[in-house]
Amino acid sequence: MHTRRSLRRSHRSRRSRTGVAFLSLAALLVSGGLVSGCSAEASSSSAGSTAMAALAALPRATPSALAPYYGQKLSWRSCGVPGFECATMKAPLEYADPGAGDVRLAVERKKATGPGKRLGSLLVNPGGPGGSAVAYLQQYAGIGYPAEVRARYDMVAVDPRGVAGSEPVECLDGRTMDSYTQTDTTPDDQRETGELVDAYKEFAEGCGAHSARLLRHVSTVEAARDMDILRAVLGDGKLTYVGASYGTFLGATYAGLFPDRVGRLVLDGAMDPSLPARRLNLDQTAGFETAFQSFAKDCVRQPDCPLGRKGTAPAKVGENLKAFFAKLDRRPIPAGDPDGRRLGEALATTGVIAAMYDESTWEQLREALTSAMKQNDGSGLLVLSDSYYERDAEGRYANLMAANAAVNCLDLPAAFATPEQVEKALPSFEKASPVFGEGLAWASLNCAYWPVRATGEPRRIEAKGAAPIVVVGTTRDPATPYRWARSLAGQLASARLLTYEGDGHTAYGRGSHCIDSAINAYLLRGTPPTKGKRCS
Repeated sequence: MHTRRSLRRSHRSRRSRTGVAFLSLAALLVSGGLVSGCSAEASSSSAGSTAMAALAALPRATPSALAPYYGQKLSWRSCGVPGFECATMKAPLEYADPGAGDVRLAVERKKATGPGKRLGSLLVNPGGPGGSAVAYLQQYAGIGYPAEVRARYDMVAVDPRGVAGSEPVECLDGRTMDSYTQTDTTPDDQRETGELVDAYKEFAEGCGAHSARLLRHVSTVEAARDMDILRAVLGDGKLTYVGASYGTFLGATYAGLFPDRVGRLVLDGAMDPSLPARRLNLDQTAGFETAFQSFAKDCVRQPDCPLGRKGTAPAKVGENLKAFFAKLDRRPIPAGDPDGRRLGEALATTGVIAAMYDESTWEQLREALTSAMKQNDGSGLLVLSDSYYERDAEGRYANLMAANAAVNCLDLPAAFATPEQVEKALPSFEKASPVFGEGLAWASLNCAYWPVRATGEPRRIEAKGAAPIVVVGTTRDPATPYRWARSLAGQLASARLLTYEGDGHTAYGRGSHCIDSAINAYLLRGTPPTKGKRCS
Protein backbone atom coordinates (compact mmCIF):
# COMPACT_ATOMS: atom_id res chain seq x y z
CA MET A 1 0.00 0.00 0.00
CA HIS A 2 1.46 3.21 0.71
CA THR A 3 1.49 4.14 4.16
CA ARG A 4 -1.51 5.88 3.63
CA ARG A 5 -3.24 2.91 4.44
CA SER A 6 -2.64 3.61 7.57
CA LEU A 7 -4.11 3.91 8.30
CA ARG A 8 -7.33 2.28 9.35
CA ARG A 9 -7.27 1.68 12.91
CA SER A 10 -6.37 4.69 14.76
CA HIS A 11 -7.75 5.84 18.00
CA ARG A 12 -8.12 2.51 19.57
CA SER A 13 -10.39 1.70 16.87
CA ARG A 14 -13.16 3.33 18.50
CA ARG A 15 -15.34 1.58 16.09
CA SER A 16 -13.87 -1.56 17.36
CA ARG A 17 -11.84 -2.22 14.34
CA THR A 18 -9.08 -4.26 15.61
CA GLY A 19 -6.94 -3.71 12.74
CA VAL A 20 -6.39 -0.34 11.60
CA ALA A 21 -8.33 2.46 12.34
CA PHE A 22 -6.99 4.81 10.27
CA LEU A 23 -5.32 3.48 8.84
CA SER A 24 -4.39 3.82 7.48
CA LEU A 25 -3.42 0.94 6.79
CA ALA A 26 -5.70 -1.02 4.87
CA ALA A 27 -5.48 -4.39 3.61
CA LEU A 28 -2.29 -6.32 3.43
CA LEU A 29 -2.97 -7.70 0.02
CA VAL A 30 -4.50 -4.56 -1.20
CA SER A 31 -2.24 -1.73 -0.66
CA GLY A 32 0.90 -3.26 -1.58
CA GLY A 33 2.60 -3.37 1.63
CA LEU A 34 0.35 -2.20 4.25
CA VAL A 35 0.76 1.41 3.99
CA SER A 36 3.65 2.30 1.93
CA GLY A 37 5.72 1.40 -0.97
CA CYS A 38 9.27 1.79 -2.26
CA SER A 39 12.54 -0.02 -1.83
CA ALA A 40 15.78 0.31 -0.15
CA GLU A 41 17.87 1.16 -3.14
CA ALA A 42 15.24 2.24 -5.59
CA SER A 43 13.45 4.35 -3.07
CA SER A 44 16.31 6.62 -2.37
CA SER A 45 17.58 6.86 -5.90
CA SER A 46 14.39 6.93 -7.91
CA ALA A 47 12.74 9.46 -5.67
CA GLY A 48 15.77 11.60 -5.09
CA SER A 49 15.04 14.68 -7.11
CA THR A 50 11.27 14.23 -7.04
CA ALA A 51 11.10 14.03 -3.28
CA MET A 52 12.88 17.35 -3.01
CA ALA A 53 10.16 19.16 -4.94
CA ALA A 54 7.48 20.86 -2.85
CA LEU A 55 3.73 20.70 -3.42
CA ALA A 56 2.75 24.03 -5.00
CA ALA A 57 -0.09 26.09 -3.57
CA LEU A 58 -3.10 26.77 -5.79
CA PRO A 59 -4.02 30.35 -6.73
CA ARG A 60 -5.92 32.13 -3.97
CA ALA A 61 -8.77 33.15 -6.25
CA THR A 62 -11.38 30.48 -6.88
CA PRO A 63 -11.66 29.72 -10.62
CA SER A 64 -14.98 30.88 -12.06
CA ALA A 65 -15.69 27.38 -13.35
CA LEU A 66 -15.74 26.15 -9.75
CA ALA A 67 -18.00 28.93 -8.44
CA PRO A 68 -21.20 26.83 -8.63
CA TYR A 69 -19.61 24.20 -6.41
CA TYR A 70 -18.34 26.73 -3.88
CA GLY A 71 -21.72 28.47 -3.85
CA GLN A 72 -23.94 25.41 -3.43
CA LYS A 73 -26.30 25.11 -0.48
CA LEU A 74 -26.48 21.85 1.44
CA SER A 75 -29.88 20.41 2.22
CA TRP A 76 -29.56 18.87 5.68
CA ARG A 77 -31.79 15.98 6.71
CA SER A 78 -32.04 13.57 9.60
CA CYS A 79 -29.64 10.62 9.50
CA GLY A 80 -31.85 8.47 11.66
CA VAL A 81 -29.43 8.91 14.57
CA PRO A 82 -30.41 11.55 17.15
CA GLY A 83 -28.32 14.70 16.89
CA PHE A 84 -26.77 13.93 13.49
CA GLU A 85 -27.67 15.51 10.16
CA CYS A 86 -26.75 14.31 6.67
CA ALA A 87 -26.37 16.02 3.32
CA THR A 88 -24.96 15.40 -0.14
CA MET A 89 -22.36 17.73 -1.63
CA LYS A 90 -21.33 17.96 -5.26
CA ALA A 91 -17.73 18.25 -6.43
CA PRO A 92 -16.32 18.15 -9.96
CA LEU A 93 -15.27 14.68 -11.04
CA GLU A 94 -12.29 16.28 -12.79
CA TYR A 95 -10.98 19.61 -11.52
CA ALA A 96 -9.20 20.29 -14.80
CA ASP A 97 -12.54 20.00 -16.59
CA PRO A 98 -15.41 20.89 -14.21
CA GLY A 99 -17.91 20.39 -17.00
CA ALA A 100 -17.11 16.69 -17.27
CA GLY A 101 -19.56 15.71 -14.54
CA ASP A 102 -19.96 15.60 -10.77
CA VAL A 103 -19.14 13.27 -7.93
CA ARG A 104 -21.60 13.20 -5.03
CA LEU A 105 -20.07 13.19 -1.56
CA ALA A 106 -21.72 12.09 1.69
CA VAL A 107 -21.48 14.73 4.44
CA GLU A 108 -22.59 14.51 8.05
CA ARG A 109 -22.54 16.86 11.02
CA LYS A 110 -23.43 17.09 14.69
CA LYS A 111 -24.00 20.69 15.66
CA ALA A 112 -22.18 22.32 18.56
CA THR A 113 -23.94 21.58 21.81
CA GLY A 114 -22.76 24.59 23.85
CA PRO A 115 -22.23 26.24 26.20
CA GLY A 116 -19.70 28.71 24.89
CA LYS A 117 -19.30 30.59 21.66
CA ARG A 118 -19.36 28.39 18.56
CA LEU A 119 -15.90 28.21 16.95
CA GLY A 120 -17.00 26.92 13.55
CA SER A 121 -16.77 23.47 12.01
CA LEU A 122 -14.27 20.75 12.96
CA LEU A 123 -13.71 18.32 10.10
CA VAL A 124 -12.44 14.85 11.03
CA ASN A 125 -10.96 12.00 9.02
CA PRO A 126 -9.92 8.60 10.49
CA GLY A 127 -7.51 7.58 7.73
CA GLY A 128 -7.25 4.55 5.52
CA PRO A 129 -7.31 5.61 2.81
CA GLY A 130 -10.76 4.16 2.56
CA GLY A 131 -11.98 4.64 6.12
CA SER A 132 -15.46 6.15 6.32
CA ALA A 133 -15.24 9.56 7.98
CA VAL A 134 -19.02 9.65 8.29
CA ALA A 135 -19.08 6.38 10.22
CA TYR A 136 -16.17 7.60 12.35
CA LEU A 137 -18.07 10.77 13.22
CA GLN A 138 -21.21 8.87 14.13
CA GLN A 139 -19.52 6.09 16.06
CA TYR A 140 -16.73 7.99 17.76
CA ALA A 141 -15.85 11.62 17.09
CA GLY A 142 -19.38 13.01 17.39
CA ILE A 143 -19.91 11.38 20.75
CA GLY A 144 -16.43 10.56 22.03
CA TYR A 145 -14.34 13.67 21.40
CA PRO A 146 -13.87 15.79 24.53
CA ALA A 147 -17.14 17.41 25.59
CA GLU A 148 -15.60 20.88 25.56
CA VAL A 149 -14.56 20.42 21.92
CA ARG A 150 -17.99 19.15 20.88
CA ALA A 151 -19.58 22.05 22.75
CA ARG A 152 -17.79 24.67 20.67
CA TYR A 153 -17.57 23.06 17.24
CA ASP A 154 -19.99 21.61 14.75
CA MET A 155 -18.44 18.16 14.26
CA VAL A 156 -18.33 17.41 10.53
CA ALA A 157 -17.20 14.56 8.28
CA VAL A 158 -17.18 13.88 4.56
CA ASP A 159 -16.48 10.49 3.05
CA PRO A 160 -13.71 11.11 0.48
CA ARG A 161 -14.59 10.39 -3.13
CA GLY A 162 -14.67 6.65 -3.78
CA VAL A 163 -15.23 5.83 -0.10
CA ALA A 164 -18.33 4.41 1.61
CA GLY A 165 -21.20 6.87 1.04
CA SER A 166 -19.38 8.92 -1.61
CA GLU A 167 -19.78 6.85 -4.78
CA PRO A 168 -17.68 3.95 -3.46
CA VAL A 169 -15.12 2.17 -5.59
CA GLU A 170 -16.22 -1.43 -6.13
CA CYS A 171 -14.04 -4.34 -7.19
CA LEU A 172 -15.00 -7.89 -6.15
CA ASP A 173 -18.02 -9.54 -4.55
CA GLY A 174 -17.84 -11.03 -1.07
CA ARG A 175 -17.11 -14.61 -2.07
CA THR A 176 -14.34 -13.56 -4.44
CA MET A 177 -12.94 -11.29 -1.74
CA ASP A 178 -12.85 -14.28 0.61
CA SER A 179 -10.66 -16.08 -1.86
CA TYR A 180 -8.52 -13.00 -2.40
CA THR A 181 -7.80 -12.42 1.30
CA GLN A 182 -6.69 -16.04 1.67
CA THR A 183 -4.12 -15.82 -1.12
CA ASP A 184 -0.65 -16.82 0.05
CA THR A 185 1.56 -13.73 0.27
CA THR A 186 4.70 -15.71 1.07
CA PRO A 187 5.01 -17.79 -2.11
CA ASP A 188 7.32 -20.79 -1.89
CA ASP A 189 7.73 -21.44 -5.62
CA GLN A 190 6.89 -20.14 -9.07
CA ARG A 191 3.43 -21.69 -9.00
CA GLU A 192 2.49 -19.84 -5.82
CA THR A 193 4.06 -16.65 -7.13
CA GLY A 194 1.90 -16.96 -10.23
CA GLU A 195 -1.21 -17.47 -8.09
CA LEU A 196 -0.42 -14.30 -6.14
CA VAL A 197 0.11 -12.29 -9.33
CA ASP A 198 -3.15 -13.67 -10.74
CA ALA A 199 -4.97 -12.58 -7.55
CA TYR A 200 -3.62 -9.04 -7.87
CA LYS A 201 -4.61 -8.93 -11.52
CA GLU A 202 -8.12 -10.21 -10.78
CA PHE A 203 -8.59 -7.58 -8.09
CA ALA A 204 -7.33 -4.79 -10.36
CA GLU A 205 -9.45 -5.95 -13.29
CA GLY A 206 -12.51 -6.06 -11.04
CA CYS A 207 -11.93 -2.48 -9.95
CA GLY A 208 -11.45 -1.39 -13.56
CA ALA A 209 -14.63 -3.13 -14.66
CA HIS A 210 -16.90 -1.87 -11.86
CA SER A 211 -15.48 1.60 -11.17
CA ALA A 212 -13.95 2.81 -14.43
CA ARG A 213 -15.44 6.32 -14.10
CA LEU A 214 -13.92 6.96 -10.69
CA LEU A 215 -10.54 5.26 -10.73
CA ARG A 216 -8.68 8.18 -12.30
CA HIS A 217 -10.25 10.67 -9.90
CA VAL A 218 -9.82 9.43 -6.33
CA SER A 219 -6.44 10.98 -5.58
CA THR A 220 -5.58 12.65 -2.31
CA VAL A 221 -5.12 15.99 -4.09
CA GLU A 222 -8.69 15.78 -5.40
CA ALA A 223 -10.02 14.79 -1.97
CA ALA A 224 -8.21 17.77 -0.42
CA ARG A 225 -9.77 20.10 -2.98
CA ASP A 226 -13.18 18.62 -2.13
CA MET A 227 -12.52 19.56 1.51
CA ASP A 228 -11.99 23.17 0.51
CA ILE A 229 -15.37 23.23 -1.21
CA LEU A 230 -16.92 21.82 1.96
CA ARG A 231 -15.14 24.46 4.07
CA ALA A 232 -16.67 27.21 1.95
CA VAL A 233 -20.12 25.62 1.84
CA LEU A 234 -20.12 25.36 5.64
CA GLY A 235 -19.34 29.07 5.86
CA ASP A 236 -15.90 28.77 7.40
CA GLY A 237 -13.12 31.13 6.34
CA LYS A 238 -10.46 28.65 7.38
CA LEU A 239 -10.37 24.88 7.81
CA THR A 240 -10.17 23.36 11.28
CA TYR A 241 -9.33 19.67 11.00
CA VAL A 242 -8.20 16.58 12.90
CA GLY A 243 -6.82 13.84 10.67
CA ALA A 244 -5.37 10.51 11.76
CA SER A 245 -2.97 8.22 9.90
CA TYR A 246 -3.69 8.65 6.18
CA GLY A 247 -5.84 11.57 7.30
CA THR A 248 -2.58 13.38 8.09
CA PHE A 249 -1.50 13.08 4.46
CA LEU A 250 -4.89 14.39 3.39
CA GLY A 251 -4.64 17.29 5.85
CA ALA A 252 -1.06 18.12 4.94
CA THR A 253 -2.00 18.07 1.26
CA TYR A 254 -4.78 20.53 2.00
CA ALA A 255 -2.31 22.79 3.78
CA GLY A 256 0.08 22.63 0.85
CA LEU A 257 -2.64 23.54 -1.65
CA PHE A 258 -4.41 26.16 0.48
CA PRO A 259 -1.92 27.50 3.08
CA ASP A 260 -3.85 30.75 3.53
CA ARG A 261 -7.02 28.80 4.46
CA VAL A 262 -5.41 26.72 7.21
CA GLY A 263 -7.06 27.19 10.57
CA ARG A 264 -6.25 24.76 13.39
CA LEU A 265 -4.91 21.52 11.90
CA VAL A 266 -4.00 18.44 13.95
CA LEU A 267 -2.19 15.66 12.07
CA ASP A 268 -2.04 12.59 14.34
CA GLY A 269 0.00 9.53 13.35
CA ALA A 270 1.74 11.45 10.60
CA MET A 271 2.80 10.20 7.20
CA ASP A 272 5.78 11.43 5.22
CA PRO A 273 4.64 12.67 1.77
CA SER A 274 8.21 12.94 0.47
CA LEU A 275 8.84 9.19 0.37
CA PRO A 276 8.20 6.83 -2.55
CA ALA A 277 6.02 3.78 -2.13
CA ARG A 278 8.68 1.15 -1.57
CA ARG A 279 10.38 3.20 1.12
CA LEU A 280 7.05 3.83 2.81
CA ASN A 281 6.34 0.11 2.82
CA LEU A 282 9.80 -0.69 4.12
CA ASP A 283 9.51 1.85 6.93
CA GLN A 284 6.10 0.54 7.87
CA THR A 285 7.42 -3.00 7.89
CA ALA A 286 10.00 -1.88 10.44
CA GLY A 287 7.23 -0.15 12.37
CA PHE A 288 5.24 -3.36 12.70
CA GLU A 289 8.36 -5.14 13.87
CA THR A 290 8.83 -2.50 16.57
CA ALA A 291 5.24 -3.00 17.68
CA PHE A 292 5.68 -6.78 17.65
CA GLN A 293 8.78 -6.49 19.82
CA SER A 294 6.71 -4.57 22.39
CA PHE A 295 3.97 -7.20 22.19
CA ALA A 296 6.49 -10.02 22.55
CA LYS A 297 8.02 -8.50 25.69
CA ASP A 298 4.58 -8.07 27.19
CA CYS A 299 3.36 -11.50 26.10
CA VAL A 300 6.07 -13.51 27.86
CA ARG A 301 5.30 -11.68 31.12
CA GLN A 302 1.74 -13.09 31.00
CA PRO A 303 0.89 -16.61 32.20
CA ASP A 304 -1.15 -17.36 29.07
CA CYS A 305 1.43 -16.44 26.41
CA PRO A 306 1.57 -19.28 23.84
CA LEU A 307 4.75 -17.97 22.20
CA GLY A 308 7.20 -18.24 25.09
CA ARG A 309 7.75 -18.18 28.82
CA LYS A 310 9.00 -15.42 31.08
CA GLY A 311 12.47 -14.41 29.94
CA THR A 312 12.06 -15.64 26.36
CA ALA A 313 13.78 -13.16 24.05
CA PRO A 314 11.57 -11.26 21.56
CA ALA A 315 13.56 -12.76 18.68
CA LYS A 316 12.64 -16.25 19.86
CA VAL A 317 9.00 -15.21 20.25
CA GLY A 318 9.11 -14.12 16.62
CA GLU A 319 10.65 -17.41 15.53
CA ASN A 320 7.89 -19.31 17.34
CA LEU A 321 5.22 -17.22 15.61
CA LYS A 322 6.84 -17.74 12.21
CA ALA A 323 6.96 -21.48 12.81
CA PHE A 324 3.23 -21.39 13.56
CA PHE A 325 2.58 -19.44 10.36
CA ALA A 326 4.60 -22.03 8.40
CA LYS A 327 2.51 -24.80 9.92
CA LEU A 328 -0.68 -23.02 8.82
CA ASP A 329 0.79 -22.57 5.34
CA ARG A 330 1.09 -26.35 5.08
CA ARG A 331 -2.25 -27.15 6.69
CA PRO A 332 -4.93 -24.53 7.54
CA ILE A 333 -7.01 -25.22 10.65
CA PRO A 334 -10.77 -24.99 11.33
CA ALA A 335 -12.08 -21.55 12.22
CA GLY A 336 -15.76 -22.21 12.90
CA ASP A 337 -16.70 -20.19 9.83
CA PRO A 338 -20.19 -20.85 8.38
CA ASP A 339 -18.83 -20.09 4.91
CA GLY A 340 -16.21 -22.81 5.24
CA ARG A 341 -13.10 -20.65 5.50
CA ARG A 342 -10.18 -22.17 7.37
CA LEU A 343 -7.37 -20.27 9.04
CA GLY A 344 -4.29 -20.33 6.85
CA GLU A 345 -1.10 -18.33 6.98
CA ALA A 346 -2.51 -15.30 5.16
CA LEU A 347 -5.53 -14.75 7.42
CA ALA A 348 -3.55 -15.54 10.56
CA THR A 349 -0.87 -13.00 9.67
CA THR A 350 -3.51 -10.37 9.03
CA GLY A 351 -5.09 -11.13 12.40
CA VAL A 352 -1.79 -10.67 14.22
CA ILE A 353 -1.02 -7.45 12.37
CA ALA A 354 -4.49 -6.15 13.19
CA ALA A 355 -3.71 -6.46 16.89
CA MET A 356 -0.48 -4.51 16.55
CA TYR A 357 -2.40 -1.25 16.09
CA ASP A 358 -3.55 -1.05 19.68
CA GLU A 359 -1.98 -2.49 22.80
CA SER A 360 -5.45 -2.92 24.32
CA THR A 361 -5.92 -5.76 21.79
CA TRP A 362 -2.89 -7.73 22.94
CA GLU A 363 -4.88 -9.80 25.43
CA GLN A 364 -7.35 -10.74 22.70
CA LEU A 365 -4.44 -11.72 20.47
CA ARG A 366 -2.90 -13.95 23.15
CA GLU A 367 -6.21 -15.71 23.59
CA ALA A 368 -6.65 -16.13 19.84
CA LEU A 369 -3.13 -17.50 19.40
CA THR A 370 -3.59 -19.88 22.34
CA SER A 371 -6.80 -21.25 20.82
CA ALA A 372 -5.17 -21.67 17.42
CA MET A 373 -1.85 -23.11 18.58
CA LYS A 374 -3.04 -25.35 21.38
CA GLN A 375 -6.67 -26.16 20.54
CA ASN A 376 -6.59 -26.12 16.73
CA ASP A 377 -9.27 -23.41 16.76
CA GLY A 378 -8.61 -20.51 14.40
CA SER A 379 -11.82 -18.60 15.11
CA GLY A 380 -10.19 -15.93 17.27
CA LEU A 381 -7.59 -14.99 14.68
CA LEU A 382 -10.26 -15.05 11.99
CA VAL A 383 -12.29 -12.50 13.96
CA LEU A 384 -9.25 -10.22 14.13
CA SER A 385 -8.58 -10.64 10.42
CA ASP A 386 -12.20 -9.96 9.49
CA SER A 387 -12.22 -6.80 11.59
CA TYR A 388 -9.15 -5.60 9.71
CA TYR A 389 -10.76 -6.25 6.33
CA GLU A 390 -14.16 -4.96 7.51
CA ARG A 391 -15.95 -8.18 6.63
CA ASP A 392 -19.31 -8.72 8.35
CA ALA A 393 -20.94 -11.95 9.51
CA GLU A 394 -22.89 -12.24 6.25
CA GLY A 395 -19.69 -12.29 4.22
CA ARG A 396 -19.99 -8.72 2.92
CA TYR A 397 -16.99 -6.43 2.80
CA ALA A 398 -17.03 -2.68 3.26
CA ASN A 399 -15.30 -0.91 0.41
CA LEU A 400 -12.24 -0.08 2.54
CA MET A 401 -9.91 -2.44 0.67
CA ALA A 402 -11.08 -1.29 -2.75
CA ALA A 403 -10.81 2.41 -1.91
CA ASN A 404 -7.48 1.86 -0.19
CA ALA A 405 -5.91 0.36 -3.27
CA ALA A 406 -7.55 2.87 -5.59
CA VAL A 407 -6.16 5.87 -3.71
CA ASN A 408 -2.73 4.41 -3.02
CA CYS A 409 -2.15 3.19 -6.55
CA LEU A 410 -3.14 6.61 -7.93
CA ASP A 411 -1.14 8.66 -5.43
CA LEU A 412 2.27 7.04 -6.01
CA PRO A 413 3.97 4.93 -8.67
CA ALA A 414 3.98 1.24 -7.77
CA ALA A 415 6.53 0.00 -5.25
CA PHE A 416 7.48 -2.92 -7.50
CA ALA A 417 6.85 -3.63 -11.16
CA THR A 418 7.64 -7.36 -11.22
CA PRO A 419 7.97 -10.36 -8.91
CA GLU A 420 11.70 -10.35 -9.65
CA GLN A 421 11.98 -6.88 -8.10
CA VAL A 422 10.24 -8.14 -4.96
CA GLU A 423 12.60 -11.09 -4.71
CA LYS A 424 15.59 -8.77 -4.97
CA ALA A 425 14.21 -6.59 -2.17
CA LEU A 426 13.26 -9.45 0.16
CA PRO A 427 16.48 -9.28 2.24
CA SER A 428 15.86 -5.62 3.14
CA PHE A 429 12.25 -6.30 4.13
CA GLU A 430 13.16 -9.40 6.15
CA LYS A 431 15.87 -7.41 7.90
CA ALA A 432 13.30 -4.74 8.75
CA SER A 433 10.98 -7.40 10.14
CA PRO A 434 11.96 -11.07 10.47
CA VAL A 435 8.32 -11.82 11.31
CA PHE A 436 6.37 -9.81 8.73
CA GLY A 437 8.95 -8.71 6.16
CA GLU A 438 8.43 -11.36 3.50
CA GLY A 439 4.66 -11.02 3.42
CA LEU A 440 4.72 -7.23 3.39
CA ALA A 441 7.26 -7.16 0.57
CA TRP A 442 5.02 -9.31 -1.63
CA ALA A 443 1.97 -7.27 -0.60
CA SER A 444 3.75 -4.25 -2.08
CA LEU A 445 3.39 -5.70 -5.59
CA ASN A 446 -0.33 -5.14 -6.10
CA CYS A 447 -0.20 -1.67 -7.67
CA ALA A 448 1.97 -3.07 -10.48
CA TYR A 449 -1.19 -4.38 -12.13
CA TRP A 450 -3.48 -1.42 -11.50
CA PRO A 451 -5.65 -0.49 -14.51
CA VAL A 452 -4.82 3.25 -14.39
CA ARG A 453 -1.47 5.00 -14.13
CA ALA A 454 -0.46 6.87 -11.01
CA THR A 455 -0.99 10.63 -11.21
CA GLY A 456 0.86 11.54 -8.01
CA GLU A 457 4.48 11.44 -6.95
CA PRO A 458 6.48 11.90 -3.74
CA ARG A 459 6.67 15.58 -2.75
CA ARG A 460 7.66 17.64 0.23
CA ILE A 461 4.84 19.69 1.71
CA GLU A 462 5.90 23.02 3.16
CA ALA A 463 2.66 25.04 3.27
CA LYS A 464 4.52 28.32 3.68
CA GLY A 465 2.35 31.00 5.25
CA ALA A 466 0.01 28.56 6.99
CA ALA A 467 -1.05 29.00 10.61
CA PRO A 468 0.60 26.65 13.15
CA ILE A 469 -0.02 22.98 12.36
CA VAL A 470 0.27 20.37 15.12
CA VAL A 471 1.98 17.15 13.99
CA VAL A 472 1.63 14.24 16.42
CA GLY A 473 3.91 11.19 16.42
CA THR A 474 3.91 8.07 18.61
CA THR A 475 7.35 6.57 19.24
CA ARG A 476 6.29 2.94 18.77
CA ASP A 477 3.51 3.44 16.25
CA PRO A 478 3.35 0.35 13.97
CA ALA A 479 1.58 1.86 10.97
CA THR A 480 3.02 5.37 10.83
CA PRO A 481 6.55 5.20 12.25
CA TYR A 482 7.67 8.10 14.43
CA ARG A 483 10.33 9.12 11.93
CA TRP A 484 7.53 10.11 9.54
CA ALA A 485 6.13 12.57 12.07
CA ARG A 486 9.57 14.10 12.54
CA SER A 487 10.02 14.35 8.78
CA LEU A 488 6.62 15.96 8.16
CA ALA A 489 7.19 18.41 11.00
CA GLY A 490 10.51 19.30 9.41
CA GLN A 491 8.85 19.97 6.05
CA LEU A 492 5.85 22.04 7.17
CA ALA A 493 7.00 25.62 7.70
CA SER A 494 4.68 26.21 10.67
CA ALA A 495 4.66 22.75 12.28
CA ARG A 496 4.84 22.00 15.98
CA LEU A 497 5.83 18.40 16.71
CA LEU A 498 4.02 16.78 19.65
CA THR A 499 5.52 13.44 20.69
CA TYR A 500 3.78 10.59 22.52
CA GLU A 501 6.22 8.09 24.03
CA GLY A 502 4.22 4.91 23.86
CA ASP A 503 2.68 2.08 21.85
CA GLY A 504 -0.18 1.95 19.39
CA HIS A 505 -1.36 3.84 16.34
CA THR A 506 -1.96 7.57 16.93
CA ALA A 507 -2.18 9.38 20.25
CA TYR A 508 -5.21 11.68 20.62
CA GLY A 509 -7.96 10.17 22.74
CA ARG A 510 -5.92 7.13 23.77
CA GLY A 511 -5.60 7.92 27.43
CA SER A 512 -2.70 10.39 27.68
CA HIS A 513 -3.89 13.46 29.57
CA CYS A 514 -0.77 15.28 28.41
CA ILE A 515 -1.52 14.68 24.72
CA ASP A 516 -5.24 15.36 25.01
CA SER A 517 -4.85 18.58 26.97
CA ALA A 518 -2.25 19.91 24.51
CA ILE A 519 -4.49 19.22 21.51
CA ASN A 520 -7.61 20.51 23.25
CA ALA A 521 -5.82 23.76 24.13
CA TYR A 522 -4.91 24.19 20.48
CA LEU A 523 -8.40 23.44 19.16
CA LEU A 524 -10.19 25.58 21.74
CA ARG A 525 -7.80 28.48 22.26
CA GLY A 526 -5.48 28.31 19.26
CA THR A 527 -2.45 27.74 21.49
CA PRO A 528 -0.09 25.21 19.88
CA PRO A 529 2.10 22.95 22.03
CA THR A 530 5.48 24.27 23.07
CA LYS A 531 8.34 23.27 20.79
CA GLY A 532 9.68 19.81 21.52
CA LYS A 533 6.81 18.86 23.84
CA ARG A 534 6.83 15.16 24.77
CA CYS A 535 4.16 13.18 26.59
CA SER A 536 3.78 9.68 27.95
